[in-house]
Amino acid sequence: MKARIALGVGLLLASLACQQQPSAPPAQAAPEKSRYFGGAPDGKLHVYFFDVGAGDAALIVTPRGNTVLVDSGPASAESHLVNRLPELLRRELDLVVLTQPDPKHHGALEAVLKRVGARRLMEPQLPDTSKAYDALLTALGSRGVQIFSPAPSSSAPKELVRLTLEDRVNLTVLWPRAPAEPLLKGAADAEGRNAANSVVLRLTYDDTSVIFAGGARGETEARLLERGLLSPATLLKVGSPGVEGANSQAYLEEVRPQAAVFSGDDGLAKNPKVKELLARLRGVDAKMFRTDVNGEVHAVSDGKQFELSLQRPSPGEPASARRIFPGLDPRPALVRTVKPAPVVKPTSPEPAPAVRTEPARVVEAPRDSTARASNVMDVDDLPTARKGTRTEAPEKAVRSSSSRASMSDGYMASKNKQIFHKSTCRSVKLINPENLLTWSTRDAAVKSGRKPAGDCHP
Repeated sequence: MKARIALGVGLLLASLACQQQPSAPPAQAAPEKSRYFGGAPDGKLHVYFFDVGAGDAALIVTPRGNTVLVDSGPASAESHLVNRLPELLRRELDLVVLTQPDPKHHGALEAVLKRVGARRLMEPQLPDTSKAYDALLTALGSRGVQIFSPAPSSSAPKELVRLTLEDRVNLTVLWPRAPAEPLLKGAADAEGRNAANSVVLRLTYDDTSVIFAGGARGETEARLLERGLLSPATLLKVGSPGVEGANSQAYLEEVRPQAAVFSGDDGLAKNPKVKELLARLRGVDAKMFRTDVNGEVHAVSDGKQFELSLQRPSPGEPASARRIFPGLDPRPALVRTVKPAPVVKPTSPEPAPAVRTEPARVVEAPRDSTARASNVMDVDDLPTARKGTRTEAPEKAVRSSSSRASMSDGYMASKNKQIFHKSTCRSVKLINPENLLTWSTRDAAVKSGRKPAGDCHP
């Protein structure tokens, strides 16, 4: 049976004191060898994408030193991570996230946690998991690791779960959302179903962001697109790079990463699906980094931009090259290759009332009173995709960038989206001029049937 420990339970701390015997000299205990060798926090967000072969493992270190390990790689990565992680940590891990019950994502975890320890663990709590995986969770729970799932609160089932790591640094769980929403059943086998319901995370620090896709499949991406939960990210940790249907054109155009990192071994270069993925990433103007080629990839953010350092430069790249990726994407608007779904026009002479769907909101996950990660703040409200017919026309369609600039106090949207933004929002820069709509007042934008965007809260 899986260990399930509520997140709200406080971690019990015990201190033991030894009394000296007056008639005997005090025993000289051998000094304990330190397990942690990491430096002091430097006020920046660090993300380390480890080279673990055909698997995933990444470490997040926040500006104040809170830590999250996202997956632990396969069993073959034990030796590397057991030696590498203590070099980066100053104490036990605050949180471990297992994105899916696949040995390529958790095989090294038991050895890693014996070495560095962890306080909490989030895992998707999926059916049809292996006995080995269940035994791993049971063993970790018995050692005091608090285990929880990313289930939305029963009192607010429409809200997304947000893990506040510290002020201005948050992890938002985009998927799964059981039991508020049923798990995906697209794959015929248990491994495929579990991968489709892998934990998908969005890490944000001011203007910069990273999406950890876990083992997301095509059906995962389709659900996130349908619900409007995706938006441009600075970096993308690619999931399932060689799997049919994963990392679709529509998904990459919505996320539009400036840089994409994916893990693998020598087999990546031989996989035709990976070659197709590389072409799609080039199509959205993303720089690509592979741990099998570049080794460990280290991304550092000051909240305004990410700078990437590579263990090994890419072929033909100078070792001194700087790889800077601004949080506010400077690239021109993307010409999308995927056609939007056609708008269904009402058949009756009277327009049908617009279907209004409550936006998916972000709620902080419960935390125990001893958690080091604190300082709650509001994060983006990510609106769902509105279903139904569009029944009200916007005031005016903007066709040029000059007219876009003139609406400094207005509200804007893409005619292919069901959300609207402030005209000053950075997302507006990504809308093609021929798709750009604008309103002079907020009420007019709301009357169009669109919902306020979560990135600028218009």
